[in-house]
Amino acid sequence: MEHEASPMDALIAGYGRFRNGSYAAEHERWAALAEGQAPKTMVISCSDSRVDPAQIFDVAPGELFVVRNVAALVPPFETTPGQHGVSAALEFAVQFLKVEQVVVMGHGMCGGCKAALTQDLHGNRLGEGGFVAHWIEMLDDAREPIAQEMGTTGRDAERAMEMAAVKVSLANLRTFPCIQEKEPSGEVTLRGAYFAISDGVLHLLDEASGMFSPAS
Repeated sequence: MEHEASPMDALIAGYGRFRNGSYAAEHERWAALAEGQAPKTMVISCSDSRVDPAQIFDVAPGELFVVRNVAALVPPFETTPGQHGVSAALEFAVQFLKVEQVVVMGHGMCGGCKAALTQDLHGNRLGEGGFVAHWIEMLDDAREPIAQEMGTTGRDAERAMEMAAVKVSLANLRTFPCIQEKEPSGEVTLRGAYFAISDGVLHLLDEASGMFSPAS
């Protein structure tokens, strides 16, 4: 009987193409990267399999420092005990790698944002009491005006929630001392972005107006 390829088999096959293709073609670049990295941009994006920042921005290895999580969220600065993954990555990127900009990129059809928006008849959300539900509580305040104006279902409301999540993360970034120190001086710039999966258009946030517009 023919062996059915497993998910790991697919990964190994992909590695073979990479090793014999782009890695071989860019061997000198990889050799240089072995000596260290110096990305100018940190991207905070969603873990969603459809929104790989390196693919969307068509960058070479070493150009982006990327953190991915559910809904591309940044928790506010806090010093409580715990293991703060996003905070640690931000600190490393800003203080040690000295990136010049931090981009928060939300996206269309985001399951995390949909879960934050949607509640059942008892006011419970998907996975109530679990890790996801606790994580997306960060969007509770942003959810209320959207739910009141647009309801909690449908693409218009979901899109509004997805874009609002980007603004929440930007606001939370500004609670970090390293951002408060470096943004006013221009050492670090914060940008909001939104990638629409359905048509492949990247939108950039104008914070002055609060509006997202297609990137030119």
